[in-house]
Amino acid sequence: MNTCNKCKMVKYCNAACKKKHRKKHKKACERRVAELHDEKLFKVPPPKEDCPICFLRMPSLYTGKKYKACCGKEICSGCIYTVKLRAKDLIGLCPFCRVPGPSTDDELIERTKSRVNIGDSRGMYNMGFYYTQGQHGLPQDRTKTLELWRQAGELGCTDAYHNLGHAYYTSDGVERDVKMARYYWELAAIDGDTDSRHCLGNLEINAFNVDRAMKHYMISVSDGSKESLNSIQRLHSSGFVTKDDYSKALIAYESYLVEIKSKQRDEAAAYGDDYKYY
Repeated sequence: MNTCNKCKMVKYCNAACKKKHRKKHKKACERRVAELHDEKLFKVPPPKEDCPICFLRMPSLYTGKKYKACCGKEICSGCIYTVKLRAKDLIGLCPFCRVPGPSTDDELIERTKSRVNIGDSRGMYNMGFYYTQGQHGLPQDRTKTLELWRQAGELGCTDAYHNLGHAYYTSDGVERDVKMARYYWELAAIDGDTDSRHCLGNLEINAFNVDRAMKHYMISVSDGSKESLNSIQRLHSSGFVTKDDYSKALIAYESYLVEIKSKQRDEAAAYGDDYKYY
């Protein structure tokens, strides 16, 4: 109970001793807390789940995968497109559970609500998105959107935290607050959200912290962010990073492409923009 509850570095004999030492300890404590935060923030995030059908690494681009409310699975666009070709009479057949896609807005909303009711974070995220757009027969309700996204983020949906950060950054439904935007983007980035990681890199560039920006960009490039690769290219062209840094980014991005590429994903991408995966 008498250990510093922030940095965990110093132990005291009693509460009075702890209180007496607080002023002397404050700077060292804040420095250590910042170090611990950065260790967590810049740690390479855990790998995402593979596609449950083809078992290949899931693309980070949002059009490279689709969520199915019937079974709560995210499936790569290549597998979805392949089933679509083989079952022309059942367009939208789920490759995982084989259930046909919803034929009406009411059916889609009911399926999504059933996912929300069992605590499915992706279902909550999608329901929030429907409210923000006023889609599928739901009223436009930004307050409901933000509420659902906060719940979804707490349950592990990084896209929900990313969108909350974007809302605070652009004052979309809430008062503009860059600190809150950073807070939600950091939560999402720690759990592996590529777009949030890129946004954090942009915040650091705006503050002229090139080294910290590069750390963010390199992590997001390794997870398929072409935007971060382009940012590193611009930094290289402007003389802020070395040729070696840019080469490392290119190698990381190429390695990512090797892991996600497949014949059926290429065929799907050729079919239309909704199936592009990089």
